Amino acid sequence: MDLSKNSMVNEKSTEETEEQQNNGSPNIHWHPAFIEAIQLELGFYKDCLEFHSEYQLSSKPLCIDYLVIKKIKDVVIKKNIASIFKEVNLLEFKSPGDYLSIYNFYKVYSYACLYVYLEKIQITSITLTFIGSRYPEKLFNHLQDTRGYTVEKTCPGIYTVKGDIIPIQIIDCRYLNTEENLWLGSLSNRLDPLRVVRLGKKVELLDKTAKIKAYMNVIVHANILALKEALKMSDEVLTLEKVLEETGMIARWEARGEARGKKEGKLEGKQEIVDLLKGGKSPEEIIKEHGAE
Repeated sequence: MDLSKNSMVNEKSTEETEEQQNNGSPNIHWHPAFIEAIQLELGFYKDCLEFHSEYQLSSKPLCIDYLVIKKIKDVVIKKNIASIFKEVNLLEFKSPGDYLSIYNFYKVYSYACLYVYLEKIQITSITLTFIGSRYPEKLFNHLQDTRGYTVEKTCPGIYTVKGDIIPIQIIDCRYLNTEENLWLGSLSNRLDPLRVVRLGKKVELLDKTAKIKAYMNVIVHANILALKEALKMSDEVLTLEKVLEETGMIARWEARGEARGKKEGKLEGKQEIVDLLKGGKSPEEIIKEHGAE
């Protein structure tokens, strides 16, 4: 495995290009949303967990997607997506449309081994979690036929890989329990209006300190049609103003309005934005037509 800087940069560039082609939306940044989704899912345990985004393993560009460390080692995480968690937990996320390959698996597995070496911890204190939105059939076949592992579906959307000294699980977000995993399960570009409505209601109930901006930005831009339908369903169950504030759209538009002054054809406030969206305009169309960039 070539760990040189150029090799890693090229690999990352290739992966990003493939991901953009698969998603068809090159401007949607899924990983920040994924990070916030994990934090929301495990919010009850935030005081006993430590979160690290793109944790750097060494001076060379080797980064884990997400690292969750138990600050209180003997705490029991009673959450379906984290039931295997031990002291150190490595998470790899694949955006919608991207695929968890056999080589992806071994890359992250090697990171776990390197972490053990660098941090001088026991191999039995680390876990691996792979999260995506596709069923990795080739990987499952490889793990069972070539490695002799057992892959068992332990709960909706969660597969446990048994046979390795490192606890491993693979999560398919599409089939997670919507009651228990609303945030992670909704990290999709194929949401239906009812799910968008439900997210809007949950956003209203969140503590003001919760980080949700990147998450809501992805949800809005990846599910424009579902958002429009959700708006038509009810004004009460989906607080659009809150959603727009979290994505930063209102702040940008109001700032621009203050700078230019009130001019004919320019947006003057939140209600104008809401009315345009309800009328079928997308955020991109509003920006283009009204200069609210």
